[in-house]
Amino acid sequence: MSLLPAVAATIRRHAMLAGGETVLVAVSGGADSVALLHLLVTLRPAWRLTLHVLHVDHRLRADSARDAEFVRSLGLRLGVPVDVTAVEVPAGGSLEAAARAARHAALEACAERIGAGRIALGHTADDQAETVLMRVLSGAGLRGLAGIPAVRGRIIRPLLETRHAALVAELTRAGLAWLEDPSNRDPKFLRNRIRHDLLPFLAAEYNPDIVGALTRAAAAARESVDALDRVATGALERLASHGPEGITLPLDGLRRLPAPVAAETLRQAVARLGSRGPLRAWAHRILLRTLASPPPRRPFILAGVTVEVSTGQVRLATRSLPALEPRVVAVPGLTPLPEIGLVLGATLVDAAAYATPRDPRRAAFDADLTPEPLVVRARRRGDRFSPFGAPPRRLKTFLINAKVPRWERRRLPVVEAGGAIVWLGGLRRSSLAPVTRDTRRVLQLELIPLAE
Repeated sequence: MSLLPAVAATIRRHAMLAGGETVLVAVSGGADSVALLHLLVTLRPAWRLTLHVLHVDHRLRADSARDAEFVRSLGLRLGVPVDVTAVEVPAGGSLEAAARAARHAALEACAERIGAGRIALGHTADDQAETVLMRVLSGAGLRGLAGIPAVRGRIIRPLLETRHAALVAELTRAGLAWLEDPSNRDPKFLRNRIRHDLLPFLAAEYNPDIVGALTRAAAAARESVDALDRVATGALERLASHGPEGITLPLDGLRRLPAPVAAETLRQAVARLGSRGPLRAWAHRILLRTLASPPPRRPFILAGVTVEVSTGQVRLATRSLPALEPRVVAVPGLTPLPEIGLVLGATLVDAAAYATPRDPRRAAFDADLTPEPLVVRARRRGDRFSPFGAPPRRLKTFLINAKVPRWERRRLPVVEAGGAIVWLGGLRRSSLAPVTRDTRRVLQLELIPLAE
């Protein structure tokens, strides 16, 4: 069989299979998916494959049940178990995109259920050429021009380097029938117009091997995208700091990267936060706003992730960090601050045996000069602060000068005594109630990780 070595070579070239896997094969009943199953069945003994078929019924045609029966019969003939699942395709937007999303969700769920390490789809070189042209017409960037990936997660596409006509010829030779989906001729779909009008016109008037030219262009773009991915992954590992609900990166570090690498680094950070939203060329342009000078003053949301720039840092987060709730401080005692993962400890100590701490997590005050009550809270609009050894100023100005990022300012523990700020926890004490020679009792405040 002339196709078999070529398909096996594609599988090896892209490391789709190592042998011994359970493979879920998506079979619609069309020529490409029937040929995919036929070829994998032929390869099954040599590669020690366990095959399982899933047919997804989108219920978009009144006679869609006949497709399921056809696939069941095909599975019986080829000795492969077949599951059929029906999905709801939501109305509105792109019908093709909605059907694809529903289909992929069903395939992933079935793969989980049967323990399949791979999901095989029947995309061909013709599909790749159509996709590249669609992306060109939509103004896609390099990632879009890379087209359909041969491997993504557990999804593999063994026929991606094979022409549709060769698959039809092989099915005819093997005596296998297939179904024709009437929607594949519907001109309302852009892909169909490209398949039946534009590609034949380009082949007749400009390049008889237009499909080959487009697939080679996609392969070259994919090679560049893969290299970009590797460089950006290294940059993300080197620069990223992981915190609660988010990732923070230094703005200067991003700016030192080539712009495409910086954009891809940010895109990968968004993806690591679990965003499943589309991140195409328009998204890259938005991400590059973070590298502008001056950077954006306000946060913006991209694919469900909030992007914010402050004090030379970029933070990407799935949701806002909780603000610190006001509490009366137990003196002496421990006051948990679970929103920020800390405990505020207050201790009364004899001044004669006390050494002033140099740890920023601790601050000491003259206990007899510290008014009551002691309260810990988040900052408030209009707060003023008198830093030790410096003139009073607006708290906002002090925090900006101290390079406290905007997203951390409402989580900074502000300790006030008798209505006046005495300590910005972990940052700076005020000029109130200093420890002197005349101090008899010391009030020590300390921030302790909640887990300790």
